[in-house]
Amino acid sequence: MIDGPLAKAAPAAPSPTPLTRAGVAVGFAVLCVSYMVNAMDRQVFYPLLPEIRAEFGFSLGQGGLLATGFTLGMALVGLPTSYLMDRLGRRSVLVMSVVVYSLGTLAIPFAAGFADMGVYRLLSGVGEGMQATALYAVIGAYFFHRRAVAAGVVGVAFGAGVFLGPLIGNGLAGTWGGWRDPFYVFAAVGLGIALLVTATVSRTMTEAVTGSGPGGGTPADSYDHVPAGPYNRNTLGMGVVCAVTGLVNYGFLGLYPTFLREHLGLGAGQAALAVSCFGFGAMTALPAGWLGDRVDQRLLLAVGFVATSGTAALTYQYATSAPAQYALAFLMGAFASGILFTNCTTAMQRAVRPELVGRGSGLFMLTYYVPAAFSGLLFARLVDALGWGGAGLWQLTVLPLLGLAGLALVDTSRMVVPNRASARGR
Repeated sequence: MIDGPLAKAAPAAPSPTPLTRAGVAVGFAVLCVSYMVNAMDRQVFYPLLPEIRAEFGFSLGQGGLLATGFTLGMALVGLPTSYLMDRLGRRSVLVMSVVVYSLGTLAIPFAAGFADMGVYRLLSGVGEGMQATALYAVIGAYFFHRRAVAAGVVGVAFGAGVFLGPLIGNGLAGTWGGWRDPFYVFAAVGLGIALLVTATVSRTMTEAVTGSGPGGGTPADSYDHVPAGPYNRNTLGMGVVCAVTGLVNYGFLGLYPTFLREHLGLGAGQAALAVSCFGFGAMTALPAGWLGDRVDQRLLLAVGFVATSGTAALTYQYATSAPAQYALAFLMGAFASGILFTNCTTAMQRAVRPELVGRGSGLFMLTYYVPAAFSGLLFARLVDALGWGGAGLWQLTVLPLLGLAGLALVDTSRMVVPNRASARGR
């Protein structure tokens, strides 16, 4: 049985045989590795952007749009993917998604200019968005009562990809003498991962009925306090929170290496290492997810917004040395990705009833990645008008504080909040 109103159209039911612990561990590990490759794939573009701009003559605005515009593809496929999962199953969508973003990555080195490179970046975003939607739906269903911890583990994998992607990409470009080579390598790795998912991840995990995984579920009538439809006050409030997080997170990532190289005068290797430090910070998603299962997520998200704002102020207004930027990039990763991203994904799912977990994942993808798609262009326009310091002030320091307004709309008494005592006992 698959989530949602189109469940009867699903081609097959999951195996009734429960997975062993080893089966769960292997399947979940492969899914995490696949998401790590996803992160590596999308991060490799940022530190190579100065070389790409130099070869094609792109403006800062064009570079910013290419850097973050791929997330528009992620946003647009969020809700359609939730319907596709009802038709094909989550595992089929996971495999398909990796193939799609790998082909998009493979095409980037063949681009002739801004227009077709933008299309290839968008195609990569479509595949990455399909994977993220399906993966978080699997987490929300199979790891129902521990979804924030499971999302935290996935966040660690994502952070590892963010950490490794720039270092490997920059290393390959430096060793082989061109910015195109890393894209060939990451595309090949992605296609290999698609085969690995097919061979090792069981449909018993991916197609699980919500709450049927470890820890079991709760009778459906215990969710009467949650609005029956996916569009409600809590999804609206979380939509605002997700939008602000997307604008901040990708506004930072998209042009941060360019800021370091063109404004602070750091080298390509130093810029790549700084972006990798962001990924190292993002690996704090595991404790952030653990906390998300045990404390009021509104409070946790509020702390994340305030801390992100303070970190951005130091990054763009005061820090000029490479070591200072490494430390601040780590903190930005910990707050913007580790705390905000991890808890946005699960809080949006908790704003809907369990049978709508796929719709919750789709809503997150839509509200987070549409603003993220234009965050690089917005940041570039602010740089043109106000300089790097002014852009950092308005988009990365002031804007996070507006996320608190979205949190004010959220009413946790009408959400699927895990049983604290039960969570502690597991």
